[in-house]
Amino acid sequence: MKEIGGYLEFENFGGREYHPGCLKLNLGRCAAAWFLNQAGCRTLYYPWFICASVTDALTAAGIHLKRYRIRPDFRPEEADLPEALGDDEWIFINNAYGQLTNSELAAYKQRFTRILVDNTHAFFQKPADGAATLYSVRKFLGVTDGAYLYTDRDMDGPEETDMSHGRFAHILGRYEVDAGTFYQQMLANAHSYEGAAPAKMSPLTENILGGLDYDRIAERRMTNYLALREHLANYNELEMSGHLRIPDIGPFVYPMLVSGGAALRKRLAAEKIFVPTYWSDLAEGAPSGSVERRYASDILALPCDQRYDEEDMRRVAQAVLA
Repeated sequence: MKEIGGYLEFENFGGREYHPGCLKLNLGRCAAAWFLNQAGCRTLYYPWFICASVTDALTAAGIHLKRYRIRPDFRPEEADLPEALGDDEWIFINNAYGQLTNSELAAYKQRFTRILVDNTHAFFQKPADGAATLYSVRKFLGVTDGAYLYTDRDMDGPEETDMSHGRFAHILGRYEVDAGTFYQQMLANAHSYEGAAPAKMSPLTENILGGLDYDRIAERRMTNYLALREHLANYNELEMSGHLRIPDIGPFVYPMLVSGGAALRKRLAAEKIFVPTYWSDLAEGAPSGSVERRYASDILALPCDQRYDEEDMRRVAQAVLA
């Protein structure tokens, strides 16, 4: 029975999400495992350059993984891809740092038919025509969970619905205080997702995602990205080698490849500029001498998100070059 009266709860924003009309799940890794199982995938051609949590979720789902390498420009290494797929085989394409265009992704779809695109690093990039595509929300927006899944298959979401009200303390706390105060709680929340089962997106997260100004967020990210690029392109090995393109919309971070990236990351943290380490397991786990091992160690994912302005980006650039 619906409650009437009592104290007021969180407001219902009643807005429109950036990705309407698709399946809404709790986590990107869960969305990937759920979709591939529902689609009958038994073997997956899968990049080395991907988060270990996704690998773990797919392995736990009983999917056999065949690894492939990436080229320095983040595209799949053609020599590792099959000529054709078997009936229960799929290809997983990680659009790392939003470097693959929709025309490229559509070409993979045309060539292989059964592909799943991971746009975790490209929230604002709409899906390529016909390609099953997943998005993870937490890397772009201040929520604790959330994933979107586009598919042209007739597919229902999981029966269970996630509940996120107990996981927002570190996000709300940082809004009023600082990151350090709630850092351990953030880590605890992240660990709580280990082994999570696929579920529908939480109602609280869905409500928040309906109340955001996505045009402003995407524009601010691009402005900040270009500001960092102006200061740092001549020192970024990815730029100097021609292996980095400017994303079309709302970049994730500004990826800067430098020698000694780990040491520079620590120096920036001492100046309260926090640069995350993605795919840290690849720094030792990827094949020796591989692109993946070098990139996991030495790419600095410099923040350029909607919280900051061009003055903040100048501070970041100055600290990097100091």
